[in-house]
Amino acid sequence: MAARPRLHPFALVLLFLLTGGMAAGNYLSFTQLPFGPCTLGPVADWSQSSCPLYVYYFVGAPLVVGFLLLILLPNFVLTRAEPTEEKAARVPEEARRPPSPPGPAKPSADTAVQLLGLFQREGRLVDFLREDLQAYDDAQVGAAVRSIHQACRQVLAEHITLEPVLAEREGEEITVQKDFDPSAIRLTGNVSGEPPFRGTVRHPGWRVTRVKLPAQPSGQDPKIVAPAEVEIP
Repeated sequence: MAARPRLHPFALVLLFLLTGGMAAGNYLSFTQLPFGPCTLGPVADWSQSSCPLYVYYFVGAPLVVGFLLLILLPNFVLTRAEPTEEKAARVPEEARRPPSPPGPAKPSADTAVQLLGLFQREGRLVDFLREDLQAYDDAQVGAAVRSIHQACRQVLAEHITLEPVLAEREGEEITVQKDFDPSAIRLTGNVSGEPPFRGTVRHPGWRVTRVKLPAQPSGQDPKIVAPAEVEIP
């Protein structure tokens, strides 16, 4: 429904003042102004009497009042506010929909550095991965890997909770449906045509369900994986 215009209360006062002033002027012109008598008669007689003065007044006064109203009244016209229900009805459907819940926060680089620092602190994983193993025999490498594996496995179990992406084990048959998530299932081998596909599980995958990292100490550089160690004699 279209909005209906209405006059500002002051516009009514203005109309009353202008019409009242013109009425008072009419009264004074008949009773107080010394125009003299005006009678209807031949044009020659009428032009010599006081009638032209009355004509000037009674024609000019309404024109002046009308001109003032034409200038002033548009500034006092208000548009009536429409009901809230009508405004809501015009709001697009998309604007009335509740906002979508925010997705999970993306892990920052600082979180990855902190997790790597835990592996380094407990199992010296970074030192092991950066070590050149060509100078060691298999027995020496195997002995070192056992302790590193045990320590890093404990860190993983304490701070990261994992679950398989697929419930099927390695070697079992599975049907990949048409609506599968490419980020969760990677197809290998002879992939052609459209799903569903029938294949063999080569790895069930891993999905993180919980990350529990300790709070970083205040003022610590988040890019430090492991602090340098200096022994003072």
